[in-house]
Amino acid sequence: MQKNISTSQFEFVALMASLMSVVALAIDALLPALQIIGISIGTTNIVDNQLLITMIFLGLGFGPLVFGPLSDSLGRKPVVYMGFALFIGASFICVNATSLEMMVIGRILQGAGLSAPRTISIAIIRDMYSGDYMARIMSFVTVVFILVPVVAPAMGKFVLDYYNWHGIFYIQVIISMLVTLWFWRRQPETLSIENKKVFTRKGFLGEFKELIKFKKTIGFTVIQGFITGSFMVYLSSSQQIFQNQYDLKEEFPFIFAGLAISIGAAVFLNGVLVIKYGMEKLVTGALISFFVVSATYVGLFYNTFNPDIRILLLFFALQFFSIGFLFGNLRALAMEPVGHIAGIAAAVTGFISTIMAVPISIYIGGFIAETALPLFVGFSICAALGVSLLIYLKIDEKRRISNL
Repeated sequence: MQKNISTSQFEFVALMASLMSVVALAIDALLPALQIIGISIGTTNIVDNQLLITMIFLGLGFGPLVFGPLSDSLGRKPVVYMGFALFIGASFICVNATSLEMMVIGRILQGAGLSAPRTISIAIIRDMYSGDYMARIMSFVTVVFILVPVVAPAMGKFVLDYYNWHGIFYIQVIISMLVTLWFWRRQPETLSIENKKVFTRKGFLGEFKELIKFKKTIGFTVIQGFITGSFMVYLSSSQQIFQNQYDLKEEFPFIFAGLAISIGAAVFLNGVLVIKYGMEKLVTGALISFFVVSATYVGLFYNTFNPDIRILLLFFALQFFSIGFLFGNLRALAMEPVGHIAGIAAAVTGFISTIMAVPISIYIGGFIAETALPLFVGFSICAALGVSLLIYLKIDEKRRISNL
């Protein structure tokens, strides 16, 4: 029955975005509740509350190393079901947590479970598309995906106002079950029989060795790690910045939504421009813009108090507009040469970028106590490293072409 399923491209984009969106929901809906959860589980240092955000990324990093190879062996669909089952179980660990340690364990397991739909959705897209058209689909998927960060914090605050923080986890469980049902009914298996591989240690190591030979794949993955790491600092510290430093507790969900729209506008524009200009040109321009904006903020407000909130939001909006051109394109550029091993490629590249991002986020986030300046210092350093690596990749490609 499943093989006869056919979905329109619109439904396909919406479904892939939904698989990814549960990740955003699990992260962003919790933001307004961080301080309340921290009090409930007995945290004494407000910075420790950032762990409720960053630790889910640890699971998102390690999970694909299991689920990616399994998807190349068992198929894409069974692995998505496994991941959602783990996520639901981990959600109940979080609901019943009475300490920071137990909550962190639950969040790591939530991330590990969600790494399956997140990773497999990318593998499915790569199974069906390639090149700039893959980037176009990724852009449209990301546009739909961006709708969740727009509404998730407001939803979290609504639940807090009328119930308690446990309700946020219950809603996540319900939504994940609905997405699983939709995926089961409407998405056909995309892993062809000829591309199925027996999951063995030797096969995994062989494909891993093959993967790391692709300089562009590893290079763009590392750049994505720098960008993801700097953006994770914002995710984990935004509640602290807007609610504590600017005393905008009631306005926080709307501020977060507005900045998410900035990313969404860029992602939508990317879907239009990528076919005309190509992924690499857009990535180059966006990386340079990301660096210039953050370095300008550092230069203007170094060793000063926070600027007026309108100025801060302007700089954030410009930063996130640049990020909108980076996320989908960097992932597509990394996956482009490795379509024949899409499952393990999506897993390993996701692992590398996420495991890079977690320590970057934790380290920079530890400095954000009184001002937002450390966040922009982190932005500028990560952007500079990304631009440097991109220049190296371009020089290496020209050298390789000239030697042919």
